[in-house]
Amino acid sequence: MTLILLAISLSVTLCVLAFNFAIYALPVMAGISAFQFVHAAGAGFGPSALAALGGAAFSVGLVIAILGFARNPFLRLVALGVFAAPAAVAGYALAHGLAKNALESEIALNLLCGTCGLIVAVAAMTNLSALGEDVLSR
Repeated sequence: MTLILLAISLSVTLCVLAFNFAIYALPVMAGISAFQFVHAAGAGFGPSALAALGGAAFSVGLVIAILGFARNPFLRLVALGVFAAPAAVAGYALAHGLAKNALESEIALNLLCGTCGLIVAVAAMTNLSALGEDVLSR
């Protein structure tokens, strides 16, 4: 019984961790791309890691700057959409990886994964909006 409870709690913990990682998919992608570019240019691990951190921070800072200074609501929505699109793909892939062996119907699987991707995208947009309001209100 203890092993079952441990497995359930570990599964829930990993799902929460994966959800939090999926929300920040754009900074992770920007950081990985910056790391690969700098490392391929001949730099060591340290400068590549610094470039990765800088790329991730720059991507979040750029979207927050657009949210803070743009008055056009369409431009703000586009900035949030750019941040939320990779999060939606990550949420879809996360749900697909978890449920592909549990559901036989492809339609039900796609509906479930699409709903999960939408939830993660909305959570990413909400988190970034809250972060932007917190940073810009100071």
